[in-house]
Amino acid sequence: MAGRSDQVVVRDDGSGAGGVDPQKLWQSPQQPRKGRKPAFSREAITAAAVALADAEGIDAVTMRRVASQVGAGVMSLYSYAPDKETLLRLMVDQVNGELSPPDPLTGDWRADLKAIAHAQRALMLRHPWLPAALFNRRWSLGPNTLAFLEHALAALRPAALDGGAKLEVFSLITGFTARLVADEIAQAAFSASPELAAAEARYLASVAADGHHPELAEALSAPARPLTPDATFARLLDRMVDGLDAGS
Repeated sequence: MAGRSDQVVVRDDGSGAGGVDPQKLWQSPQQPRKGRKPAFSREAITAAAVALADAEGIDAVTMRRVASQVGAGVMSLYSYAPDKETLLRLMVDQVNGELSPPDPLTGDWRADLKAIAHAQRALMLRHPWLPAALFNRRWSLGPNTLAFLEHALAALRPAALDGGAKLEVFSLITGFTARLVADEIAQAAFSASPELAAAEARYLASVAADGHHPELAEALSAPARPLTPDATFARLLDRMVDGLDAGS
């Protein structure tokens, strides 16, 4: 789009980094361009995009599809979200509102950190597109995300960590949870094909028995652990959080 220097290039494929000033995005009043008052709002646009992503995945979210969902012309949406990256930021912050109000803090920072991760996992399972939306992006923090971040930083107050380390721990927990949920979703899709799952098991058994992978053979022969997604997430989360050094 040509025009004033504060406008951004409109992209509908999600490949751009998004060019919206976060202060304008989150703190400026929502004022559409001049013309008659629209019959929709930024919240309605974002809700429509979230519903579309929940139903069809993140790749289904385009400005054109969202416009059709709210009964608007696609160009009118650019007053609220000038590109898909900005729309994704709005979507992430809107669903993060479901994390509030979080559980009261106990004063045990490791237990509270685990509760935060479990809340994030539940949110990502309700919105399976969310892990993909978080990967490989630098996010400006909207009000709902900031509220949850504030809660997480308060949870870490009893830990002997400086401010930068607390932010790193929160980023670590969020990335860890997103990665495991993405794997959980992919595994569920894989398990829907029992023939492929059985073929994978036969392959691993043959590799373990070939004599060239003794460490793998020993690992596979260990007593089985509970493999439900809930149990696996809790076990790995315990291992990571309990291993954090509060003095680092």
